[in-house]
Amino acid sequence: MKFKARVEVKLRRSDFDPEAETVRRSLVDLNFPVTGTKISKIYDITIDAKTKKDAEATAKQMCIRLLANPSKDDYKFDVEELKGEEEQEEGKEQVGGSVSDQSAS
Repeated sequence: MKFKARVEVKLRRSDFDPEAETVRRSLVDLNFPVTGTKISKIYDITIDAKTKKDAEATAKQMCIRLLANPSKDDYKFDVEELKGEEEQEEGKEQVGGSVSDQSAS
């Protein structure tokens, strides 16, 4: 069976995030009323496994061994079984992105 794991990795609350602070300052400079920012990485991973429990164990090992640095990162993940059309869609390569409102101010 195929499962989709969504993994979020972010700096621990106690660690200063210079990238997030730079983004916050830039947004304020653009006159957005921003008081704080956090930056996370999201990984969408398709896993072949016999059971959901096996897929969850695999996702956890991915976090421990590669995706998260245990000295500075926290992580969380969610695993769902892919069925039918979802499974077919996961195999297609996605290029580009979309933004719902690209109007300039």
